[in-house]
Amino acid sequence: MIADPIRPRLVLVTTPLGDAEAEAALKAALSGGDVASVILDPAGRDADGFQRFAEKLVPLIQAAGAAAVIADDTRSAGRLRADGIHLTGGDLAALGEAVERFAPKLIVGGSGFETRHDALEAGERLPDYLFFGRFGGDAAAEVHPKNLRMAEWWAEIVEIPCILMIGRDIAGIGAACSTGAEFVAAAAAVFADPDRAGEMVAQANALLDAWFDKVAA
Repeated sequence: MIADPIRPRLVLVTTPLGDAEAEAALKAALSGGDVASVILDPAGRDADGFQRFAEKLVPLIQAAGAAAVIADDTRSAGRLRADGIHLTGGDLAALGEAVERFAPKLIVGGSGFETRHDALEAGERLPDYLFFGRFGGDAAAEVHPKNLRMAEWWAEIVEIPCILMIGRDIAGIGAACSTGAEFVAAAAAVFADPDRAGEMVAQANALLDAWFDKVAA
């Protein structure tokens, strides 16, 4: 039982999107309902390729009222006037340096902290959030059990918000919400079929609303 439940918000991660369909899929997704932020993942692109990928998406995201967060490329984040930076490497020193350099002007968050000890150490660097899950690690339908446990533990004892990645099945939002995580991230669950991205965001928000209405009643 969550003592003071909040209605989590949706975060999108672009990992599954190719260059050709990215703009149309993201535009559809953002029109499907509330999205707090979009994390733009290089997903194997070189620096120039990622710059081209991100430069057409950042304005689209921001125009929809969401935060555009660049993963692992601080130069692109600056050039594109993105809203935030996400570091995936689980590197405490790099996270601390990013917070010192860019916060509070930019959102700074990170992932790759696999143990409770490392997560707490990361929290001591005062990022804006920690992310539990791995980009591209959502091949299974269900939310990864370890990520569920980490988010539940974190949300109970730490004030810094967390984002929990779900699996390929959008229905996993229910389990993610039950941890108390402030944000739920979806990648393949929304973008595996780019033509259905808007529909999947609408479903995600309906599930978030239904969960909150139930626990808040």
